[in-house]
Amino acid sequence: MTLSGKLEADIEVNVPADYFHDVYSCRPHHVSTTSTEMIQGVDLHDGEWGKVGTVICWNYTLDGSPKIAKEIIEIIDDVNLSTTCKVIGGDLLNDYNSFKFIVQATPKGNGSLVHWTLEYEKIHDNTPDPNTLMDLLVNCSKDIASHYAQSHEN
Repeated sequence: MTLSGKLEADIEVNVPADYFHDVYSCRPHHVSTTSTEMIQGVDLHDGEWGKVGTVICWNYTLDGSPKIAKEIIEIIDDVNLSTTCKVIGGDLLNDYNSFKFIVQATPKGNGSLVHWTLEYEKIHDNTPDPNTLMDLLVNCSKDIASHYAQSHEN
């Protein structure tokens, strides 16, 4: 069994791609206001919102348990509307030697196609793939779309 893994998921949302990208690259703390059941808070630990090298801490609920993920923003690509974050602390590192989140929004019609990629290396062979975490990210994307629709109603 290989210890390195990659999960990918796509979701279409009725949110402009540049808006969606801005949420994860510059305003991740707003995710806790759109997905209150899953994300309890996003705190700035070092740096500035929207800057590469910024360290943020996510407080979230996964499989009914409170979790923490401390990550550093490695790449903000405003041309391709993608953001890459590397986990540097928290609960995920109990099961994984390394963990990265990559989110990219591509314009599609009046909305966008959001592509999530999780890259990881498991500590043990019996560590499960992070499927429930991917489900959480997809649901957060849906919540961002719902929040956007509510705040942009005419």
